[in-house]
Amino acid sequence: MWDYTDKVKEHFLNPRNVGDIADADAVGEVGSLACGDALKLFIKLDDNKERIVDAKFQTFGCGSAIASSSALTEMIKGKTLDEALGVTNQEIADFLGGLPEEKMHCSVMGQEALEVAIAKYRGGPLPVHHDHGHDQEQEGEIVCKCFGLTDGFLKKVIAQNRLHTAEQVTHFTKAGGACGGCIPKIKELIAEVLGEQKQDAPKRPEKLTNLRKMQLIQEVLENEIRPQLWSDGGDLELIDIAGATVQIAFRKACAGCASSGYTAKFVEQKLRDLVSDDIVVEEVQQ
Repeated sequence: MWDYTDKVKEHFLNPRNVGDIADADAVGEVGSLACGDALKLFIKLDDNKERIVDAKFQTFGCGSAIASSSALTEMIKGKTLDEALGVTNQEIADFLGGLPEEKMHCSVMGQEALEVAIAKYRGGPLPVHHDHGHDQEQEGEIVCKCFGLTDGFLKKVIAQNRLHTAEQVTHFTKAGGACGGCIPKIKELIAEVLGEQKQDAPKRPEKLTNLRKMQLIQEVLENEIRPQLWSDGGDLELIDIAGATVQIAFRKACAGCASSGYTAKFVEQKLRDLVSDDIVVEEVQQ
């Protein structure tokens, strides 16, 4: 059983803005009944066609899909189209106080519907994730044939939500959730995105105060090292920092692993590359 916030329950039991808008300026539709989730979003602009004055939705899906759609319509009212495009699926989830990871695809679907509606209104090309309905040709390579999801769409969701496992990608997009045949390809996409993020990693600063050094160690552990461990089912916890000595404890698959010594060396080298040459990493048991 998933743990839903009170706000998710409230928007599920009393959804806002349900229905359609007969003279809508923009309509975005994503998903399909065959996939189990579908959302149709209606947007009405003001007389100057600048700001969203009304938004309604029709959806077929679970309670999280209803709550996410309700939240989305509340969030975009009063915004310009550009401002609305800036709403991320994570912000939809945050508006609701969070969603179970297994239900994050509901917030992604809301963001997709919004992007499709605005793209259609502006007459531009549809986003690559458009339509899970299998009835249109899509740009990019189809990775998940069961749900018709492309590599471009999956890489975007992986990067925006900092996903590190195929299971997380399934939770956020459903890709790999049916036959599972695309799981190896999804892992390749995760590795590709992680590699791109790695190239963008900050360089080591020349001078550090003790406080900044400790902050930077924590940032590197959180943003550079732990994501790589997660991709293999492992994890670590920062125990203490004393001068140049960093004490860590391995968790999950890394705990008790015969190769943990090599992993500790990897962590140490990473911290030396990005923080300071004198760092020594010690593995402790806690």
